Amino acid sequence: MIGFFIKKAFFDSWDNLITLVGLNLVYLLVLLSAYGALSALGAQPVIGIVLLLVVLLLNSLVTGTISFVTKHFAWFQRPTFADVKRAFLDSWRHSLLHYVFTVIVVVIVQLVIPFYLSYQKLLPFAVAVILFWIVLTLVMASLYYFALAAQMPADKPLKTFKKSLMVVGDNMGFTIFFLLYTVLNLVSTIVFATIIPGVSGISLSQQVAMKLLMFKYDFLEEHPNTPKKQLPWEELLFDERERVGKRTFKGMIFPWKE
Repeated sequence: MIGFFIKKAFFDSWDNLITLVGLNLVYLLVLLSAYGALSALGAQPVIGIVLLLVVLLLNSLVTGTISFVTKHFAWFQRPTFADVKRAFLDSWRHSLLHYVFTVIVVVIVQLVIPFYLSYQKLLPFAVAVILFWIVLTLVMASLYYFALAAQMPADKPLKTFKKSLMVVGDNMGFTIFFLLYTVLNLVSTIVFATIIPGVSGISLSQQVAMKLLMFKYDFLEEHPNTPKKQLPWEELLFDERERVGKRTFKGMIFPWKE
């Protein structure tokens, strides 16, 4: 599955590159706002904190909207401007919960963990370690959160979050890979000045990952006694492979050699 995930995520991004870049340019407003908030934090801490909270809210709202838009690409569809508006209306409740957890993570990482580590004793260190694992769990759950929200729109935010945790626990190997894959995308985003893959490319990869995992859960719902190590991935991904086609990275660059 991992090999096909990489291929589908790449070609879905390539086929919709212009739109993804446009969405990333919109997200630049969030980054510029974050820069302003951090600048204000150094001069006027209270004002800076308020602005930072506003920016984190803006980040969750914009990220949620972009994620719901990129769902269309994973389903081989082309969203319209009306779909963008619909994406915001469908995602804002989930974005608010995402905002709450984002604030919690920022506070723990920036304030709470350093506070306990400053004691340089065993018990505070143990608390800091526990908090680190809590943060890591929330980060891993966030990999699936908006994708689950978009693909199972009837669920309320807390239910979506619980399912995100379940997906993490049930797919730990893939989740570790996906976390590293996302970190690599973040590094690439910095290298390419947020243009590619950017938040839209990362969101699309999350939609693709969740779509493929849903094939597994749909199959297990119909065949509950099937051992997870014996899942017929070739069969489950057959239609998706046909839709993506037999394209290769070499053929994309040198199509005459195909």
